[in-house]
Amino acid sequence: QVQLVESGGGLVQAGGSLRLSCAASGGHFSSYSMGWFRQAPGKEREFVSTISWSGDNTYYTDSVKGRFTISRDNAKNTVFLHMNSLKPEDTAVYRCAAYFCLDYGCYSTLIQDYDYWGQGTQVTVSS
Repeated sequence: QVQLVESGGGLVQAGGSLRLSCAASGGHFSSYSMGWFRQAPGKEREFVSTISWSGDNTYYTDSVKGRFTISRDNAKNTVFLHMNSLKPEDTAVYRCAAYFCLDYGCYSTLIQDYDYWGQGTQVTVSS
């Protein structure tokens, strides 16, 4: 059983930056591809970014490409989401998730592939 705890959310003005962290415990972190998803009020949960267990492969949804960067520190069991040039439309609850996959370079953009989820952290971007 893997537990995931997000932190780093908050209120920021448009154009600002935040760094989200997701600390994992209770499992072998390096066995999991990690993802970030978000859900805005009244909208479906959507994929934001993912990173393979090795950190070599990453993928982003089009709306955040060039602004967000995902990274991980396997020694510290933590995955990060660096968010720059934030826009009001980035406002949402951000959740990290873990997907058990040992294939090299493996990652997923699909909600149903993920095995464990954090509770989320609120990001609010004011205009």
